[in-house]
Amino acid sequence: MKYYVVSDVHGFYTPLVEALTEAGFFKETEPHKLIVCGDMMDRGREAVKMQEFMLKLLEEDKLIFVKGNHEELLETMLRDLKESRWEFEWGYSYHISNGTWGTALQLTGFTDGEATRKYQEFIEKVKVTDFYTKLIPASIDWYETPNYIFVHGWIPCTKVGKKYIFNPDWRNSNSVQRHTARWENGMQLAEEFNIVEPNKKIVCGHWHASFGHCAYEKKGSEFGKTADFTPYYGNGVIAIDRCTAHTGKVNVLIVED
Repeated sequence: MKYYVVSDVHGFYTPLVEALTEAGFFKETEPHKLIVCGDMMDRGREAVKMQEFMLKLLEEDKLIFVKGNHEELLETMLRDLKESRWEFEWGYSYHISNGTWGTALQLTGFTDGEATRKYQEFIEKVKVTDFYTKLIPASIDWYETPNYIFVHGWIPCTKVGKKYIFNPDWRNSNSVQRHTARWENGMQLAEEFNIVEPNKKIVCGHWHASFGHCAYEKKGSEFGKTADFTPYYGNGVIAIDRCTAHTGKVNVLIVED
């Protein structure tokens, strides 16, 4: 099977399609699938197009969707809106700064004012979107092939103080451990704590690949003119987040396994 792998596309449909077109995804004649390593939505302004595109792939059995922290944020936002509506009215909520609020507005067609005035109706409208009812429920914590593991942040591990310890039984981790893993910097865990899976490469998103080039290759900066956002290949890790909201580009990793 040939896999086209992306991460953290954050609702930027046009850059995603451009990158997949350049990589040959749409002209591929062999059996192939798209793997999204989390954070399908938020920050971009093309949530509706992204929803339609991903749903079509899901229905064609061409999508593998690894759950990211932003998928969790949508579920959290609905709870927070019900409990602390004033934060959204005053624009203080981190759901606004993270783009989750904007995604929900796009998918429902509500305006800011309508969403806060009719918040219960807004919540119910979000809950019937295809993103909430079909795509997020189809997401998985990781996807594994003979030679690769695809995650959002990293595989679950054990934290003791400021240190991380590899847990060989990580596949049997609980929901809290899987939640925590979605927020981790996989490059850091692989390079500084050797949290890797023997004989496999872990492909991750969540953290911009320029971090790895800067921190471990001493190449360029994390951001700015010298930053390198191409995939970072390191100790058991391939990091592919191109920080699309900043660069306007999407990395596409192609693997056969």
